[in-house]
Amino acid sequence: MEDLKDLLPVAAVRLDVRAADWRGAIAAAGRLMVETGATTDEYTREMVANVEENGPYIVIAPGVAFVHARPSPAVLSTGMSWVRLAEPVEFGHESNDPVTLVVALAAQDSSAHTSAMASLARLLGDPGTAAALAAAPTPEELHAVLAGEPSEDGPEESAPATTSEPATASGPSATPEPATVAEPAEPRADSLHKILTVCGNGVGTSLFLKNTLEQVLDRWGWSRFITVEATDTISAKGKASEAVALLTSREIARTLGDVGRPVKVIQDFTSTAEVDAVLRDTYDV
Repeated sequence: MEDLKDLLPVAAVRLDVRAADWRGAIAAAGRLMVETGATTDEYTREMVANVEENGPYIVIAPGVAFVHARPSPAVLSTGMSWVRLAEPVEFGHESNDPVTLVVALAAQDSSAHTSAMASLARLLGDPGTAAALAAAPTPEELHAVLAGEPSEDGPEESAPATTSEPATASGPSATPEPATVAEPAEPRADSLHKILTVCGNGVGTSLFLKNTLEQVLDRWGWSRFITVEATDTISAKGKASEAVALLTSREIARTLGDVGRPVKVIQDFTSTAEVDAVLRDTYDV
């Protein structure tokens, strides 16, 4: 987890922050990235504008907002911040409100942070690790959980789930545990499919969803048959004809409209159970 630990320094973590509304929550996360030298104030304004333009699709799971904007001159270096709110705030999401955790990302390009996003997706998708992050009393102890280090007040934190058993989903969008269902047979050996994960900017939530989808494909043994590409709404419309399906949030699905391929809505981007169910529906298995 060193990549995630490096992108999210202890100085960029704040706990029990008070915010009047979602704009205030984003401002708190943006301020930390300014203070740690990752961005200028303009990037905070860009993150707010992204939600105003594309809606609250950045609320990727119950209680979790993953705020970001496109790479821009306001990003001085790729970095992150972590704000746990003292009181939850509404972002306007249909199923994942209210938000208690705001994770912000500033990316200089679409590839430098891919490993960190994979790590974060696994951490937030593991119930035990997510609970430890929610309960951490100090930024230092939260940072230790992210790094997989032992807690000062108890035994070493268990690593995120890496076995073939997916983490149990929680929250209103949870689906039945897929481990109780037989894994599907492999596609034809000569078959190579593409699935697009889509967000407003192509560098944040779509990459997060890509990593969750790839965890399911790895468990199925289908990774060599299906490629997953994270993209933005504009690029997705042009690439839709290449794909078997597009996975995205409800808000972005509305923006995409009819692209000639199935557009599948995922409500909890951390839930391997929900993604498993959607993938089964896509391939009728």
